[in-house]
Amino acid sequence: MGLTAFKAYDVRGRLGEELNEDIVRRIARAFAEVTGTTRVVLGRDCRESSELLAGAVVEGLLAAGVEVLDLGLAGTEEMYFATSHLQAGGGITVTASHNPMDYNGLKLVGAGSVPLAQAGFDAVKALAESERFAAARPGGRVVAVPAVRSAYVDRVLGFVDVGALRPLKILVNCGNGAAGPTFDALAEGLAAKGAPLQFERMFHDPDGSFPNGIPNPLLEANQPVTADAVRAVGADMGVAFDGDFDRCFLFDATGAFVPGEYVVGLLAEAFLAKEPGAAVIHDPRVIWNTQDLVARAGGRAVMARTGHVFLKRAMRETGAVYGGEMSAHHYFRDFMCCDSGMIPWLLVAELMGRTGRPLAGLLAEMRAAFPSSGEINFRVGDARAAVARVEAALAGRAVARDDTDGMSLDFGDWRLNLRSSNTEPLLRLNVEARGDAALVEAGVALVRRLIEG
Repeated sequence: MGLTAFKAYDVRGRLGEELNEDIVRRIARAFAEVTGTTRVVLGRDCRESSELLAGAVVEGLLAAGVEVLDLGLAGTEEMYFATSHLQAGGGITVTASHNPMDYNGLKLVGAGSVPLAQAGFDAVKALAESERFAAARPGGRVVAVPAVRSAYVDRVLGFVDVGALRPLKILVNCGNGAAGPTFDALAEGLAAKGAPLQFERMFHDPDGSFPNGIPNPLLEANQPVTADAVRAVGADMGVAFDGDFDRCFLFDATGAFVPGEYVVGLLAEAFLAKEPGAAVIHDPRVIWNTQDLVARAGGRAVMARTGHVFLKRAMRETGAVYGGEMSAHHYFRDFMCCDSGMIPWLLVAELMGRTGRPLAGLLAEMRAAFPSSGEINFRVGDARAAVARVEAALAGRAVARDDTDGMSLDFGDWRLNLRSSNTEPLLRLNVEARGDAALVEAGVALVRRLIEG
């Protein structure tokens, strides 16, 4: 029976229909056999189904004779860190991140916290489907490793110069996801170093029933609650996390949401100030602001296909110090080339301290120079036909075209990227312009008409 929960590079599906204890047990056993590992780090988010599914992962790994290093409730990035820190042969997080309540999934990495190669990922799927497992192996056991968090905190805090921080009030919305306990450990580490940061917490305790809604701050409808809280407490910055906190989303002191492409620009600027000439990876959706900042800072901008597998591969191939996607995945060479939701807000706070400027001030020039639409999603019956209509009408007018990921058309003063989602049945559009917000609006309207036929 085919396992439909296997997506482009992760496992994620609807509970009961696509994912249950038996399926998860089979996937875990297949993961152990395909990778050949004898030690696997396991973490889970706070969804009501995650503890049960983590138990099924343990059963599958034990059947393969694996030593399971159990983090308990933890973020995906803590699993990445622990896999390398403990020199395990693989890592698994049970999480559906920002997906609806009735979903869950698995994020998988091999030794060194490296994503599985496509052939390995496909082999795990095939073996889990066929169930042609080797004979059960003895020797498996479960070892709790909660002490890894303190080493993780040390690594994350190593990215910032605490002495450069200035007094800031930061509103932190954990969305009742997994972030709260880890954030508290980081806050304690910052306080011990004398960091002059004050935190206001909301929806802080992990609660898998998500009483305040699924933690997905990228959705526009979910942003006002954080924005209102930022204004209500007079915060200098707001930070909101998704469910497994491998992404954070920023708000300035007015409560305005900060689009992800500008955060990429800020972080690129921060790293190039410390390491001039370094490479920075970016995705193909919105590129001009990042490319401009990297060029002015003397760095080298490298474009990679959207998706964590592709960004991480490009990071390793180029030795890039940092990589960023507009969807708020940020990757760090000195964090196993993995994504983190805790490092970005710390770096932005440091940048605010170094420059003495508010977040809105750091963004103003970028937003004016390179306005963008934000990602617009379309549910269409035939995505190929919709893309073909856009291509037929506009490709001939473009001065440059790039097909790294979807279709990117450059018209000189404005640019579009149109691509199918890797994880959802959506067509995604991004439009950017050079210094003219009206061009963005006109471009979106034009492409919308073509997509909607």
